[in-house]
Amino acid sequence: MYVYDTVVEAITPLRQRGYMLDFNLYVDQVRCQAENTSLNPAEFEIIEHYRFEGNTNPSDEDIVYATLSMDGKIKGVLTSAYGMYADNLSPAMLNKLNFKIN
Repeated sequence: MYVYDTVVEAITPLRQRGYMLDFNLYVDQVRCQAENTSLNPAEFEIIEHYRFEGNTNPSDEDIVYATLSMDGKIKGVLTSAYGMYADNLSPAMLNKLNFKIN
């Protein structure tokens, strides 16, 4: 897996490869508001992920996920904070995203 220095550097090549939708993370699904699309954990897979750790600021901790629906028709990008800034997620979503909440 390639290592990027910034979130933007990770998202740019994903966009070039067709991951065009912007997903937001909710308790038990990911949603794209622009396309009015929602996927629960069983409906998508993580193709790639890139983790960024804030050296001086914990709010800089982020993960970029390239997501693909199980039918292969919906490709998008999901960014999410982790650590103390991680969202409250369902067990199924935590398992899907491979979070380790300390």
